[in-house]
Amino acid sequence: MKCAWPGNNHLMEMYHDNEWCVPSTDDNYIFEMLTLEGAQAGLSWSIVLSKREAYQTAFRNFNISYCKKLTDEDLQNVKEQHNVIKHFAKLQSVRSNAQAVTEVQKEFESFSSFLWSYVDYKPIINHWTSDKQIPTQTSLSEQLSKDLKKRGFKFVGPVTMYSFMQAIGMVDDHIISCLLTRQIQEARIKINFKR
Repeated sequence: MKCAWPGNNHLMEMYHDNEWCVPSTDDNYIFEMLTLEGAQAGLSWSIVLSKREAYQTAFRNFNISYCKKLTDEDLQNVKEQHNVIKHFAKLQSVRSNAQAVTEVQKEFESFSSFLWSYVDYKPIINHWTSDKQIPTQTSLSEQLSKDLKKRGFKFVGPVTMYSFMQAIGMVDDHIISCLLTRQIQEARIKINFKR
């Protein structure tokens, strides 16, 4: 038995099986998840995943140094030439969030160190018996949202931040009967959390 939320959508199943709740300390991957989760606001995750390759192409695999230098003209070209979500403010947030990530990296060595400090460098492991028990936001996601907004991040509301925390493994919300739970636990052991 697995978590029910991916349904029969192949991309959703692949994401659930290989990425969701798997801890990551890779700043580029984390920036990718931040961007995709922000792009999801008001939309379904399946729509975002269907456009993921286009995002990766448009933003050079979410290279932070590249993204922080994008001009409005560059972003307009992305909007017109790539199969991304066409909301221009969301596209502009890729640039502003890359700039904000760079500032965090200067202060904390890495974006991941800053984020993982919120959970004392240990994933929060929940023990839900049903997908229906998984929250959409928590006091921690509200705090992270507030702190990131103060640092100039955009599209980082508390619901978006909770999904983001799941995406990079800060929170493990696989239901206890999910076949992936053990694999996630094994992956967690291999992560080197920087302090």
